[in-house]
Amino acid sequence: MKQKATAVWTGTLKEGSGVINSDSGVLSNLPYNFHNRFVGDKGATPEELIAAAHSGCFSMAFSLILQNAGLTPGKVETTATVTLEKVGEQMTVTTSHLDVKATVPGAAPAAVLECAEKAKAGCPISRLLNAKITMTATVV
Repeated sequence: MKQKATAVWTGTLKEGSGVINSDSGVLSNLPYNFHNRFVGDKGATPEELIAAAHSGCFSMAFSLILQNAGLTPGKVETTATVTLEKVGEQMTVTTSHLDVKATVPGAAPAAVLECAEKAKAGCPISRLLNAKITMTATVV
């Protein structure tokens, strides 16, 4: 399977702007610019899209791993926080922290947390990122 997205940037880094589109159409002329990304103005950033991808991928992987362990996931809620910071002269995504709340009726918390660790290491987006992946998991 291959998925595509396209970004078009016009102008200089600080004064320019761009839009992101995905083949599915879920992202359609999504604007982004220097101020969104580096100053903190409201608006989309590539790192926000990575956080969305990581949280969604992890939640699905966690659900599968729970199921494969004979556990029935009720609800998995994941928030990914992606950190972009300057390392040397380069801006670098240095971490993605997963905050996870899982409701797994009848399951021992230790078994759920073991499955969460497997999902953190094994989800495709975790394996894609060349960054430290951290997580906080809570069993509800």
